[in-house]
Amino acid sequence: MKSDVIVVNSSGKGMEEALREAESVSAYKKLDPKDCLHLRLLSEEMMGLMRSLTGEKEALFWIEDTNGQFELHLKTMTMMNSEKRKKLLESSTSGKNSAATGILGKLKDVFERMLDADGSPLPEFYADGLMYDHLEDPMAVSMTNAMTSWSLRKYMESYSENDGSDKKESDNLEQSIVTALADEVKIFINGSAVEMIIYKK
Repeated sequence: MKSDVIVVNSSGKGMEEALREAESVSAYKKLDPKDCLHLRLLSEEMMGLMRSLTGEKEALFWIEDTNGQFELHLKTMTMMNSEKRKKLLESSTSGKNSAATGILGKLKDVFERMLDADGSPLPEFYADGLMYDHLEDPMAVSMTNAMTSWSLRKYMESYSENDGSDKKESDNLEQSIVTALADEVKIFINGSAVEMIIYKK
């Protein structure tokens, strides 16, 4: 099942319609009240992130369901090229203190960096969440047909494996509606598109 596709922008246009679409999906799938609330809350968080993007941005929002696995999609287009891909994967000299705070802040930061036509690199801090699809060599992502993705769960796992020095950061990540309710959040670069997907069973 795929819901209607709703056009939203960072000034708020289409967002109420997107939230109503989430409620329609819940009703159509006959979800119980708790699951209805979870789908609504995750949609609200995604809309909040969209509203916080810098400048006038437009995106497509929709929900897909396969055997009880829900996916909330937010997809927008960007000027993507091989040089930008390369820059996104380079470690910058900035340290952890330059990273955005709170999980929505981090998701917004990664999403905007992938949208940035100047191709500002992901700080080393975010590299823990990077994944390369079908690629052994990360630099091969400069190929135009390659896909790069950033995984929230992979990023968070780096804190569960640390020696305690990042406990405060780990605690901040856990105190979030997204991390409490979502099974996974991924941000993809695929061709000229940047897409965020929230996964929820």
